[in-house]
Amino acid sequence: MRSAPGCPSWTMPYTRRRPLSCWPSAKCISCLLLPSIFAPVVRFHSLSRSTRRILDMPNDEILRKFRPSAMSISRFVNRLSYRGSKMTDTLVMETGSEWAIACEVQQRFMQHMCPTIDTLEYSARCRQVQELGGDCYDFVPLPENRLALAVGDASGKGLAAALMISNVQSSLRTAALFTGNDRAAVLGAVNRQVHATSLADRYATLFYGVFDGATRTLRYVNAGHNPPMVIRRDGSVVWLETGGAPVGMFPDWTYEEGAVQLNPGDLVVAYTDGVIEAVNPAGEEWGVEGLRRAAESDAQNAQYADDMVDAIFTCMDKYSHGRLTDDATVVVLRVH
Repeated sequence: MRSAPGCPSWTMPYTRRRPLSCWPSAKCISCLLLPSIFAPVVRFHSLSRSTRRILDMPNDEILRKFRPSAMSISRFVNRLSYRGSKMTDTLVMETGSEWAIACEVQQRFMQHMCPTIDTLEYSARCRQVQELGGDCYDFVPLPENRLALAVGDASGKGLAAALMISNVQSSLRTAALFTGNDRAAVLGAVNRQVHATSLADRYATLFYGVFDGATRTLRYVNAGHNPPMVIRRDGSVVWLETGGAPVGMFPDWTYEEGAVQLNPGDLVVAYTDGVIEAVNPAGEEWGVEGLRRAAESDAQNAQYADDMVDAIFTCMDKYSHGRLTDDATVVVLRVH
């Protein structure tokens, strides 16, 4: 919207034609048209003699002289508005299509059908606040009856976090293929790659582990992530904390590898902070204790790992009344 010169109380809309009969006065029309018709000679602070003569004309005469020009300008403005709206619609459609493709690509990162292991059952789910998010999980089959698993959480939300976590996932898969059985070296390589290709204030927490189906041993590195819990059959809990700093935070970091011996009936639950930070209407967080109680109670009734993941999300939603403020991811391993 723009005010007509000399008529500060009236504004002319650029998106819709108005009939001349609806305009406030013909002198306002002349004020609007003069800058374009007499552009070389007219200045608003010093009107020329010819301009003053026009302003002194009766309203009917001004309308008769400038009606063709006003109609042409109105048609021109409407044409521009129409073309602009068509261009905007096209841009929105193209952007929406590209966004949908990006969402599909990210979801495919978390839809791997891995071979089963006789001594392990596993499942996971990632629920995002927006179409794209910063959480991820991954399962990668390895030789000799082993399974690599990962769960990560990038700083921030939305597109920036999605790009960051995609970088982490691709770097992790590449490093795992070329670094061998040294989990600490894998995370070191991921950290260097992510730091070199990310902005200074971007990082990601990451838990990476390899389960050996023959020995039921889980060797892992925790890069600043919420420590997964191992819930034993007797109800005791072991926290998987060994590791180092989040990936991408420092240019170089020496990570430490941890190991835990698992037994039939043990349950491993990994998660992101969106799960334990779910709040009820009173503003109280669900917390790790809420997650642990849900996992323990559901372990008695769930037949499959998929059912356990579903039950955990159901308990979280019941506590928070379905209000999700951050991406939430849960990974469950049940040892046989």
